[in-house]
Amino acid sequence: MPYLIGFVIALFIALTGVGAGTITVPVLILFLNVPAPIAVGIGLTFSAVVKFMLAPAQILRRNVAWPTLGLMLVGGVPGVLVGSLLLKHLVTAGSQNLLNALLGGILVTTAAWQILFSFRPMKKNSGAKDRSFFLPWLMLPVGAEVGFSSAGAGALGSAALLSLTPLMPAQVVGTDILFGFIVSLIGGGAHWFSLPLSQPLLLQLIAGGLAGAIGGTLLSSRIPRRPLRIALWIWLLILGGQFLFNSYQVWFAPRKEAVSRYQFTQHKSSDASAKQKAQSE
Repeated sequence: MPYLIGFVIALFIALTGVGAGTITVPVLILFLNVPAPIAVGIGLTFSAVVKFMLAPAQILRRNVAWPTLGLMLVGGVPGVLVGSLLLKHLVTAGSQNLLNALLGGILVTTAAWQILFSFRPMKKNSGAKDRSFFLPWLMLPVGAEVGFSSAGAGALGSAALLSLTPLMPAQVVGTDILFGFIVSLIGGGAHWFSLPLSQPLLLQLIAGGLAGAIGGTLLSSRIPRRPLRIALWIWLLILGGQFLFNSYQVWFAPRKEAVSRYQFTQHKSSDASAKQKAQSE
């Protein structure tokens, strides 16, 4: 199973430019029952490895805008460290269900926004206004999201590049893959030092990811990106909703049961009082 998961995720990354941490973490938690903190660390490391496989092809094709990448990293690197520290704090505090709820909220928000963004026409030329000076400020929260949940580098990074720069779509994908590789590498390193990760599971994901990255690179010029992206975001919207529903059950089901027990006790008490009153009369 981990081999297949790694293959599919790497295939989607190569075909769409997004999906590494965003897909990996919810799949590991929901389908393989991996604890959320460990899943985030594995997701970041797996994302870094897969994007390292894809990066040379983007560099050779001259699809990386290096000055733009530098601006993204100015905000993204501090952000990913902050997000990693926040995750470590929640783990230390034992807030597992809160962590799952936050991951679900991030998935739902990102997926819903990306579904709307997917219907925006792709730019056909480089005549758009360059507002890349906003990138460091925008990449700071994006990096924090990556460090906390392993999600957002590919999705939000590509959206920011399309909105704020005159880069062509191929340059957006190449620059975003390099950005995702670097922040995932830094975030994964931070998690390796603070949390124990499952090395056998990670190696199985990487083995499947290698085949997926090669296959996706060969097919990337033949398969349209937009339909795949929309399908991916709809699926992640459903997974995020599942996270929120599970967290809701953990938080509120015991409270509902306690309220029901209290109401039942009160009802029995009032019945007993009424019976005693009738007997005394």
